[in-house]
Amino acid sequence: MNSESMIELSSQSLFVSFIVLLLAILPIGMAVKSKRVWTSRIGIGVTHLAFLMQLLYFFVRWAAIGHAPVSNMYEFMTFFGIMLIGSTLLIFHLYKQIVVLLFSIPISLIIIGYGSVFTSEASPLIPALQSNWLSVHVITVAISSAILSIAFVTSIIYLVSATDVDKKAGGVRGLEFVMYCLVIVVGFIISSITFSFTYDEQMIEFENKTGTAERVIYKMPALFVNDGAKLAHEQTSFGWIELTNSIDAQKLNTIVWAFLYGTVIYLIVRITARKNISQLIKPLTQKVNPLVMDEITYRAVVIGFPLFSLGGLLFAMIWAHLAWGRFWGWDPKEVWALITWLFYAGLLHLRTTKGWEGNRTAWMAIIGFGLIVFNQVFVNLVIAGLHSYA
Repeated sequence: MNSESMIELSSQSLFVSFIVLLLAILPIGMAVKSKRVWTSRIGIGVTHLAFLMQLLYFFVRWAAIGHAPVSNMYEFMTFFGIMLIGSTLLIFHLYKQIVVLLFSIPISLIIIGYGSVFTSEASPLIPALQSNWLSVHVITVAISSAILSIAFVTSIIYLVSATDVDKKAGGVRGLEFVMYCLVIVVGFIISSITFSFTYDEQMIEFENKTGTAERVIYKMPALFVNDGAKLAHEQTSFGWIELTNSIDAQKLNTIVWAFLYGTVIYLIVRITARKNISQLIKPLTQKVNPLVMDEITYRAVVIGFPLFSLGGLLFAMIWAHLAWGRFWGWDPKEVWALITWLFYAGLLHLRTTKGWEGNRTAWMAIIGFGLIVFNQVFVNLVIAGLHSYA
């Protein structure tokens, strides 16, 4: 089997696993709402099947391209989502809390769906990535991020179960904002897929802030463009609103479309159900023991934090020294990795010395997940640095 066939096989395995995970939500949801053992067994079995197919994708793609498939946004986010499923299955076997699977699977599907928006083409590694430390560093970061994401999931479950979501309190508004942010990501995925079928890509050119001619491709209708932007081959004006060239208008345009789609989806759900999302999922947490969720949150951070210390800092510094001749250079990615590490260190410190449990731990775990997403997505795509290729 040649490399192209192997890549096609891996892609099909990933797609089928995505569908299987969607199907697994139904029996798992039934198991959460009822005491029927068979629904739980079916849900867990189907989830294991999906995870095995995800592993098939990963190792077949690795064999096809000759290096660990974690070198671009598509590969990294996909592996991140896969490890979240693997981590959740491990947590289930330790704590027998199937509700964690019910909440974790949609988060994993959102992560994998987000990754699928980016190109899946296997391109040769740039020189800085041609090292075994690519596998060691990035895989460890993805696994640790997935384990820390378990803390996010169990924190959501804890807050929904322990909070009176019918009241208009600050905690309820904060919880609903988290739900809204998740819907925004779904909006990004849907808008990207929609425009890939309905919109012809447009290449525009403009002078950037250094006065150099630059070309970018718009895959969505242009709400925002840089000052003086014109279609590359026609030299005609392009876009609705012109912005200063110190702003990346193309990326801002994508973000705005994601917010527009996500907000519309959120409003449709709210208007149709006449409830906020927190109220909709509240019944799924009626049988939850908040103390168990709090314990899982803490244990996930205790396991994920040392792994992140190794992958996100130690292994990263070793690789940086080999690739760029220095252990630390205050690159945006490095700075935000340090901020994330310090935040989780603070969480553990406050938990063990100040007795911060329950709501405080839950909200800190949610903020920590936000930092992980910011570091892995926003810093990579928007903030220029040595890691921008990721």
